[in-house]
Amino acid sequence: MRLSDDFSRNAQRLDALLGVGRSFDVVSRDFFAGRRRCRLYTIDGYGDSAVLERVMSHLMSLSSTVEAQTVQEFVDRFVGFAQADAEDDLERAVTAVLTGKTLLLAEGLAGGVLLDAKQFPARGVEEPASGKVLRGAHDGFIETLTVNAALLRRRIRDPRLTLEGHQISERSRADVALCYLEHKVDRDLLEELRRKLDAIDVRSVSMGQESIAEAMMKPQWWNPFPNVRYTERPDVATACIMEGSVVLLTDNSPAAMILPTGFFDFVQEANDFCFPPLIGSYLRLLRCAVFLLTLFITPLWYALVKTSGAQGALHFLAIAEDYEVPLLVQLLFAEFIVDLIKLTSLNTPPVFSNSFSMIGALVLGDFAVQAHWLVPEVLAYMAFVAIANFAQPSYELGYAFKLLRLMLLLLVGAFDWAGFALGCAVIVVLLATNRPIAGKGYLYPLLPFDGRALRELLVRRPISRENT
Repeated sequence: MRLSDDFSRNAQRLDALLGVGRSFDVVSRDFFAGRRRCRLYTIDGYGDSAVLERVMSHLMSLSSTVEAQTVQEFVDRFVGFAQADAEDDLERAVTAVLTGKTLLLAEGLAGGVLLDAKQFPARGVEEPASGKVLRGAHDGFIETLTVNAALLRRRIRDPRLTLEGHQISERSRADVALCYLEHKVDRDLLEELRRKLDAIDVRSVSMGQESIAEAMMKPQWWNPFPNVRYTERPDVATACIMEGSVVLLTDNSPAAMILPTGFFDFVQEANDFCFPPLIGSYLRLLRCAVFLLTLFITPLWYALVKTSGAQGALHFLAIAEDYEVPLLVQLLFAEFIVDLIKLTSLNTPPVFSNSFSMIGALVLGDFAVQAHWLVPEVLAYMAFVAIANFAQPSYELGYAFKLLRLMLLLLVGAFDWAGFALGCAVIVVLLATNRPIAGKGYLYPLLPFDGRALRELLVRRPISRENT
């Protein structure tokens, strides 16, 4: 539907669509530019008052008749604000106002002028709670898309850096941006991501990047491995863009999606690049070892104890005292306690969270041992697992390991070593069949095999012209 040259009709339609008089934060202001009637529409809290005041003062100071045949001519001759565009589509004009722009109607012109004088409420760009580094930058993405884009531009001063804007679906109209380097990006990957974004048709993306990620991928509810790697650090997003990846920024979300994402991408962390290559490689290999221990240490220990394998050289793994509660129930109960403490810490006010977690762990652990619910060995192994989960920055991967660890415990409890082997086979199948949003495959560079890429993921190389 188009805006006509009938000023009164345009104003009535926009008043009804935007809710002027119905919503207190929708502001309309009538004034004259020369002898031409004008009306301004904006959302209170979005528009930059200083910019709008200057634009209106200039237009109201025009004493002669404002001669213009088209909206574009009106913009070119009388609007001094740089970010001003003509718009004659009613639906696009309403959407622009709701996303923070200001609409200017002028009498006798078939259309309106969109002024990009946004001033969103935003918090500071402090370092995110997850992904802290000892050295390096201490800023982070926030919930405002334009600020996040500026953080990338500040680090990549290359004209080939492209921030390609999209709006998700005809109903939600959420703003997202694909960020990539023109000469480095895989064109097939970029086209695939564009198609997936254009195909999204959801009512709401209220949960930000997670809603978009689920809308872009095929349903795989049975596979716990994450298909997307998130970061709130601009330097991490910058490094991925420089290496040819695509970063997807979402308005109202501080987390950037890094695409494509494979399983081996999770072994990298920003701290690896804050130290010399030898120390960075050590930290990365240590993280890989912790990954394996987190997944297998309790099922493997349970299998050894259950099948009387903790003898001879492995006698130190045996349980020294008698217990009445089955060992499998103890391990599952300990897993439950760890998650319970995490949830209570998350929902407890910051003033009390640390002390509450410590008291809860001490009281529950000591009471469980004294009441013979748990043996000390179970608490020791579960404490290691709980700590080791924080050695990697992805919460999604941590919970994927947790679910797979529970599966291994149940299979070992049912089938002993055969169950352990079956569980390992299931994990391999889940990894091999996981379908990422885009890219060469979830197990790349192992499948398809690329020795150089795999070596660069597992070993931190010195910074060079070819390696960013």
